[in-house]
Amino acid sequence: MNTATVIASPWGSVLAIAAMALVTFLCRIAGVVVMSRVRITPRIERGLRALPGSIILATILPVAMDNGWPAIAALAAAIVAMAATRIDIVGLLAGLGTLAVIRALG
Repeated sequence: MNTATVIASPWGSVLAIAAMALVTFLCRIAGVVVMSRVRITPRIERGLRALPGSIILATILPVAMDNGWPAIAALAAAIVAMAATRIDIVGLLAGLGTLAVIRALG
């Protein structure tokens, strides 16, 4: 059995998923190992606290820009709701609700 046959078989998918799981695990472990050797100053702590929001914004903003003003308005509503309440589900509902209303109106 050659490599092309294994990749095309159902075992190819299993091997790909196992490899991705291993790489994901190693990335997570590497982050823990690296950060265990870093002294956490107030500046680094502020940066780490801001990181999840900046990753989400960097992921969502290009999609919103590609989909025009309805997506930008929905994103703005979600950001305002999150800033006002600090509750994730409220921001999600505000964004989705805004987008649904805009699309329903035309």
